Amino acid sequence: MADVHLGSWKQQPMQDLNLQSFQQAIDTCIKEKVEFVLIAGDLFDSAYPPIDVLKETFAQFKELKEAKVPCFIIAGSHDYSVSGKTFLDVLEKAGFCKNVEDYEEKQDKLILNPTIYAGTAIYGYPGKKSGLEVEDLRRIKLQEAPGMFRIFMLHTTIDKVKGTLPVDAIETELLPQADYYALGHIHLDFQYEKFIYPGPVFPNNFQELEDLEQGSFYIVDTELNQPLKKISLKTKDMVSINIKVTNASTATDQIISEIKKHEISDSVVLLRISGLLEDGKHSDIKFLQIEEFVKQKGAYFLLKNTHELKTKELELEIEMQNAENIEEETISIYSKENPSKLNKLIQPLINSLGMEKQEDEKNVIFENRVFDSAKKILEL
Repeated sequence: MADVHLGSWKQQPMQDLNLQSFQQAIDTCIKEKVEFVLIAGDLFDSAYPPIDVLKETFAQFKELKEAKVPCFIIAGSHDYSVSGKTFLDVLEKAGFCKNVEDYEEKQDKLILNPTIYAGTAIYGYPGKKSGLEVEDLRRIKLQEAPGMFRIFMLHTTIDKVKGTLPVDAIETELLPQADYYALGHIHLDFQYEKFIYPGPVFPNNFQELEDLEQGSFYIVDTELNQPLKKISLKTKDMVSINIKVTNASTATDQIISEIKKHEISDSVVLLRISGLLEDGKHSDIKFLQIEEFVKQKGAYFLLKNTHELKTKELELEIEMQNAENIEEETISIYSKENPSKLNKLIQPLINSLGMEKQEDEKNVIFENRVFDSAKKILEL
């Protein structure tokens, strides 16, 4: 399994579903008497998850340990830390799992050492922020493990799944040979030869809830002709409702009328509202009334998405004195019409956010440089 992202949902009811999905996965592994569990990155949504998330997570790993099912993990791009210190270390220290990241650098190569268990050699390399692991993966070799079934755990994007994503991806032909590649990072149920993405244990955002509806993982039995068995993790029904509105004053009744057409009892309602408001503004829509109606209908929770709901822009009639310096003119006019002591920060912030990435500069270094500059201006 991969991409559990415990702690990612800020709404408590959705966080509860995320945990329930993980509990289902662990319970299924115990019931099926699997020999071991692999978690290919992003167990947590951050390197330092909230204490209540940790308590529930530890409870699940305790069950796994009591059932004598070992667990092998790697860090993902979310629970990875540049310092190397994360709460995955705490889980490992407690004896709940084994982080299989183990490598040494020799000349220009990264040599991965295996974790040996029951005739299986398990190798792992963590995911990193901004895809920085891809460059490392191009120079990885696996330490020999003669006669053993070799599993390579990775949290990255491979070229065969990349599609049109604007990200760096590792070429599959450059990766060392293994009998099975346990992958995480891309939230899709995707297979290419021995490369397997199991999908997230629970959808991680609104779009994923629409597309996937539920989480999944795989049980792999190497003694079968068809070794992969997909396990779907059902929590609640997802009811998608898409509404296009143009009038903010009548939108509330229109939305409630549309919701009435659906059976939403004990379901997660995914309300996507789009359109160009010809009359009124976003705040004129009575979302509290809509939420109360959904609650009365017995829904488990309402998630709304208004990213595609636009307000008709008002044309500003501004006479520019100096068209060649439109930026300074715009700031000057805005500052006069909207007096604030913060106006003096506008130009420095624009300059800061406009700094260019240096040649061969890593993305993470460039991002930190931009953030540090903005923090100084804002005196944070």
